[in-house]
Parts: sequence; C-alpha cells; structure tokens
Amino acid sequence: MNLVRRDIADVTVLDLGGKLTNTEGAGRLKETVTELVASGRKYIVLNLSKLNYMDSAGLGEMVACYTTASKAGGAVKLSHTTAKIRDLLTITKLLTVFDAFDTETAAVSSFGRAV
Repeated sequence: MNLVRRDIADVTVLDLGGKLTNTEGAGRLKETVTELVASGRKYIVLNLSKLNYMDSAGLGEMVACYTTASKAGGAVKLSHTTAKIRDLLTITKLLTVFDAFDTETAAVSSFGRAV
C-alpha cells in the first residue's frame, strides 16, 4: 500500500494507493493514524481514489483508525470512495459508520474547519 500525507489547515489527508490487505500495508495505516492523533492531528480524511483493492483486514484497519480518532475527539472521513469500495462499505454496514464523500474538498469542508 502506498500512503502519502498532506495537511490542509488542521485536517490531514492520507492518500491511499494500491491494496489495503493483510499482506500489503498491514498495520501501516493504523500506525500512521495513531501517530497523527498522538501529535494532535485528529481530523483525518482517507482519500481512496487510488486504492485498488481492500480485504476484510483493510476494513478492520480503517475501523481501528476511526476508533482511535473518535476516542480523541476527532474523526476519520472518506473521500473518493469508488463504486467497488462503496459497495463493500454498504454490504458490511460500515457506510453507516463512516462519513463518505465524493470529493476531497467536500470531506475536508465537512469538518467545519478553516481551510
């Protein structure tokens, strides 16, 4: 999995690429989000535009990120959810947990933070 961090005001965007699976990138996303939250950056957008595939381990890692940020008073939101990933989130009922947006701008703006 490829992971690139960008900061837009006090919102951190993590661009995910490739595969988020048990064997590729396992633990890396959760570790990154944990470090961000510990440093005070608790408003996070996961940009999924270049994510090709995600398995149940990847879903679990996203949920762990959501939990970590929520416990710190923050949030993890999704942008650029592809049809395939949106279907996966719907089937697993995680679309009721995550706020998902078509664009990064909409996801960042949804925090109500100054950008």
